[in-house]
Formats: sequence, structure tokens, C-alpha cells
Amino acid sequence: MPINYLSNIPTDVLARAAKIRVAAFDVDGTLTDGRLWYGEDGRETKVFHVHDGLGLKRLLANGVQVAIITARISHPVALRAEELGIAHVYQGQGDKRACLEDLLEALGLAPEQAAFVGDDLPDLPPMGIVGLAVAVANAHPWVAAAAHWQTRLCGGMGAVREACDLILHAQGKSAAERERWR
Repeated sequence: MPINYLSNIPTDVLARAAKIRVAAFDVDGTLTDGRLWYGEDGRETKVFHVHDGLGLKRLLANGVQVAIITARISHPVALRAEELGIAHVYQGQGDKRACLEDLLEALGLAPEQAAFVGDDLPDLPPMGIVGLAVAVANAHPWVAAAAHWQTRLCGGMGAVREACDLILHAQGKSAAERERWR
């Protein structure tokens, strides 16, 4: 039985998600709520949602590669990616589309085999070339309009998990995932 929010996904979105072999994610506003936190000492901290982390780990466990592509450089991002086992981490990327194209070439994948999940204007270029473009619920309106699918939840609040669940559901892996946790 599909997760409730996945029961009414349009057929074309399911077809797109079924082809995904690499899923790339923005960080600020997607994996986080978009707020930047600085301590008195100037150090940056970030808050990540544990549900998103498990979703990313489940993608990896089911053969879908995961990438992080972000314009900013942040030590907490590197730490979280290492903790989750994400090998493809690209920080300081002013041109996210070019970064994604390089990754696809290195992996020998076509653009339709990639997903990109984002929230704001710098995410539009990579979203424009992928097979599955996902916008988080609180994405900028232009980003939402460019997406094939939009999550119910906001960035940093479980939206990434929804995208992961969509891909696993479309690839027929949800039932096995459910059984794994019984």
C-alpha cells in the first residue's frame, strides 16, 4: 500500500520518477529551512531533518545515487553528507546546471535519469534539464512552476523525504522498504 500522499501522483510524474538513477539536492531551503544560523564566534550551524536523512539513506540503499549541489560552502553540510554516506558533494557551485551535467557525464547517465530538488532561483537551471524536477512546498513561485512535482512539506521539514519516497514508490520499492522495517 502506498504512503497516503503518494496515492494520487500523476502518471507522468511516476513515469519520470521510475527512471531516476541519481537524485541531486540543493541545501539551503531544501535540506534546511533556508535560515542561516551564526553563533557569536561566527560559526555557521544548520538544522537538518532526520526524516530527510533516512530518506536519502534509503535511496542509496536501493541503488539510487545521491548528490548535494549547493552554491554556499558550509562545514555542517560536509559533516551531514559524510554521516549519511553521500559521496557526491559539490559546494561553492555558482553554476549548478554545469555541475550536474559534469556529474551525469562522470556517472554515464542521461539527464532523464536524474532528479533535482530545489527551492529558489539558482535551482532553475538544473531543474530545466532533469527528468524529474521537484520543488519544495515553500519554493519560489517560478521554481514551483518549473517543477514536475511539488512536495506538501516545506524545505527542511521533511520535503526531501517526500521526494525520496516518491522515487522509491515509482520504482516499486515501497513495499519492500515497508517489510524491511517490520
